[in-house]
Amino acid sequence: MFNFGDVIDLPLIWYALIATAIFLYVLLDGFDLGVGILFPFAPSDTCRDRMMNSIAPFWDGNETWLVLGGGGLFAAFPLAYAILMPAFYMPVTIMLLGLILRGVSFEFRFKAEGRSRRLWDYLFHFGSLVATLTQGMMLGAYVQGIQVSGRAFAGSALDWLNAFSLMTGVALVCGYGLLAAVWLIMKTEDITQDWARKCAGYLFGYVALFMGLVSLCMPLMNDRIRELWWTLPNFYFLSIMPLSCVVMFVLLWRSLHHQYEYRPFFLAQGIFLMNYIGLGISMYPWLVPFEVTFRKAAAVPESQSLLLVGTVIMLPVILAYTAYCYYVFRGKSSHEATY
Repeated sequence: MFNFGDVIDLPLIWYALIATAIFLYVLLDGFDLGVGILFPFAPSDTCRDRMMNSIAPFWDGNETWLVLGGGGLFAAFPLAYAILMPAFYMPVTIMLLGLILRGVSFEFRFKAEGRSRRLWDYLFHFGSLVATLTQGMMLGAYVQGIQVSGRAFAGSALDWLNAFSLMTGVALVCGYGLLAAVWLIMKTEDITQDWARKCAGYLFGYVALFMGLVSLCMPLMNDRIRELWWTLPNFYFLSIMPLSCVVMFVLLWRSLHHQYEYRPFFLAQGIFLMNYIGLGISMYPWLVPFEVTFRKAAAVPESQSLLLVGTVIMLPVILAYTAYCYYVFRGKSSHEATY
């Protein structure tokens, strides 16, 4: 019987697929979660209507990548899933409750009026904030490492809750807020756009500060990461990423002050991409840091081969639908209730 594992590196392919799905989730769902974070601070209800309409065609489709990342981890790397889920049961549950609250608020707000609508506005904000904060805290706890004994999680239910994870949670809130601000610059106009440009200017400094702090803390917390980044010749090659971030931060600042509409959004995405690549290099080849590699956690080749066949068929369909959706709903959003 033919087995894909005989001719291709299935664990590496699935490792890359899951990493790509998580990155696409951060980029695509990041800006619409950020819209929820900024929502109650908008100048008027008309501005909030524009903000909501700007993400209405996309928000539920963006979460497809979260399902692909989680489902792929369960199917392709069951050992890693069995260790990571007990470590993050609590924050994952809180995150999902936040996403559910956010989705319900999104739907009900379009039908509500008066005080009821204002209630759903705040619940939409609260759900977005909680989901983002827990995602950031899980990331912080993940890069610090997971306690493992044999093939099981050996830590406590609150290991994910510490000062560093709280900092990364707040950092992600600011990061998603920046993505939302530059998205709104691109998708809105007049008062809403001017307000979004001011928000991007404020959040710019916080994002740069937190990215610098996280980049400094990670080598200090882990000897492997410090050796990887600060030894020669690695330092020369890896310095491309932080230098690229600095250049894009400068270009983003200039774009915000020269009234560009599209450039800030793509520059912000580029900054996230460089940081994500840097994080991926720091974590490679660990799937459960710093205990289980992706090869050790991989399912049998027959399972990964079968899953890859379905992925090869469906992934282009998802990508094509996503691209078509963004193409159809291009241009500026209005304040009219068209959802």
